[in-house]
Amino acid sequence: MNGNNTTGRLRWRVAVFVCVAAVALLIDQLSKQWALSALSDGRSLTVIEGELSFTLVRNPGASLGFGSGFTWVFSLLAMAVCVGLVVLALRTTSYAWVLTLAFAFAGALGNLVDRVAYADGFLDGKVVDFIDYGWSVGNIADIYLVIVGVAIVLMLAFNVPFERKSDDEHKGERA
Repeated sequence: MNGNNTTGRLRWRVAVFVCVAAVALLIDQLSKQWALSALSDGRSLTVIEGELSFTLVRNPGASLGFGSGFTWVFSLLAMAVCVGLVVLALRTTSYAWVLTLAFAFAGALGNLVDRVAYADGFLDGKVVDFIDYGWSVGNIADIYLVIVGVAIVLMLAFNVPFERKSDDEHKGERA
């Protein structure tokens, strides 16, 4: 009975991970398609004067354009990170961690999709950035990744367990 219960919970966690990651990735990709269609002519749309606007930028590097000559390395790292996030999502028993890992996966995969879809050579495509904060330009996937970073710090600070101890482990502690 315990095995079925564990399997059932794993199925729910996988379903939550897949659904959240899929919806988050869809939102990211739709927002980038909007930016490509609405901002390709070079115009910028002001949201908050002097603070926030929408401006299309094709970023070949990482954050703030760092490492623009090594786009393929970032692509390979993103692939490895995506695999690692799936493995972690399968191992956790915490829905808080599942949600966090799903958003991390969507963020990493969202920018990886750009690097593959807009590549001229081996994984050298540019990420579609369009949210201009004045000091940096990013996208929805980047927002996910920042939120994930904050969530991980908070979950670690508040000791949100990654894995729940099994009944056998609890019995050993009580003995």
